[in-house]
Amino acid sequence: MGFERLAKIATPGAGAARIGLGLAAVGRPAYINLGRDRDLPAERPVEVMRQRSQELLDAAYAAGVRYLDAARSYGRAEEFLAGWLRDRPDAARNVVVGSKWGYTYVADWRTDAETHEVKDHGVRTFERQRGLTDALLGDRLDLYQIHSVTPDSPALTDRELQARLAELAAEGVTVGVSTSGPRQAEAIRAALAVEVEGRPLFRTVQSTYNLLEPSAGAALAEAHAAGRAVIVKEAVANGRLTEAAERLPAALRQVAEETGATPDAVALAAVLHRPWVTVVLSGAATTAQLRSNLAAADLRLDERRLTELERLAETPETYWHHRSELPWS
Repeated sequence: MGFERLAKIATPGAGAARIGLGLAAVGRPAYINLGRDRDLPAERPVEVMRQRSQELLDAAYAAGVRYLDAARSYGRAEEFLAGWLRDRPDAARNVVVGSKWGYTYVADWRTDAETHEVKDHGVRTFERQRGLTDALLGDRLDLYQIHSVTPDSPALTDRELQARLAELAAEGVTVGVSTSGPRQAEAIRAALAVEVEGRPLFRTVQSTYNLLEPSAGAALAEAHAAGRAVIVKEAVANGRLTEAAERLPAALRQVAEETGATPDAVALAAVLHRPWVTVVLSGAATTAQLRSNLAAADLRLDERRLTELERLAETPETYWHHRSELPWS
């Protein structure tokens, strides 16, 4: 099962295997990461983005990355990943593949679309998107997550949906949740309590956690203690903790200078220092960014530096308000 394979490859001390590659930044032409005008060409037809994704997947695998993360709403990310797995059968046997359902991509490959994705956690959306994912990834899918669960998501109470998800789990696919928003901790704890026929349904949790938004930390530690795999997304806060940031936090810049590391590597390393983290995702759009992110696996931060970085935390409301105003580009 995906859960066991993920836990096996991402053990403490596993280096780059504790860093996964998320394909949100290269599966569609527009995203909310800062600096995309520098990271990607102005023209982003499907084949250009397909080639970029293949280059990143090759580089990630060669460096030791073994968890690959896609979603139905990431444009053609599942398609790009499926092609890479097909063309590299040796690599395909050694990676853990995750995807997500619950958002539908509706931007039609436009960067200027008014709406890029539409959220729905209903049974019919699950059935439709599960069929689409299965057509592309088939038995290569290890982990299927509900995308961006919040405390009010029907996925936490819909018994029919939960029964369908339990059937999927019985087929050998690990079922998990991802969370977003200022109430992530509440959503995580609600998900941990969901059972079907007396057995926990969700075996993995993927949440936003970074130096600016650490509010889900205690709940994620509880998930880890309860035997769930914990995947951290948005560890560089959509570019706010990288050189692409207009105003890089002074403490982050200082630690980067002291350690000789890039700000993004410091931000990722700070997450990896949490003992409850199974995998942290790189959302790199270039191979140079990926190499910089992967340096986090070997970066050690002492308690003084970690304490300084912890002072960067914003309130969840401030963080998520700022995130909601980031432009798609």
